[in-house]
Amino acid sequence: MKILVLNGPNLNMLGKREPNIYGRLSLADLEDNINTLAKNLGVEVEFFQSNYEGAIVEKIHQAFGRIDGIIINPGAFTHTSIAIRDAFLSVNIPFVEVHLSNIFSRESFRHKSYLSDIAQGVVSGLKEYSYLCALNYLVELLKH
Repeated sequence: MKILVLNGPNLNMLGKREPNIYGRLSLADLEDNINTLAKNLGVEVEFFQSNYEGAIVEKIHQAFGRIDGIIINPGAFTHTSIAIRDAFLSVNIPFVEVHLSNIFSRESFRHKSYLSDIAQGVVSGLKEYSYLCALNYLVELLKH
């Protein structure tokens, strides 16, 4: 089983950017934690981060036929990207949307997601544990 973990804009700044909201782990630290859990679950994980919407769309397209499930933290694209939504609809790969912060306790413009209604699930507000919960869930979903 192969899982793609996609991270959107500004997630390359984890650990530096607003640690009170997003936590103190760097993206590399977060990926190490995900890799550890993935090994315990017996799954392979691939990572990709981009600040560019088109690069994320391309990565979703490239996943078709080779990736079993996707975990995505679309960052600000959560609230703006119909292109990423359409990319998911075009490949029909199960995915879980994750957020480090609780987007519903923040500014009102962050309450709308263009992905949530087509995702298998949404995990929000659990800092780095959001990804680990998503990975556990996605693996169980794909097994059945």
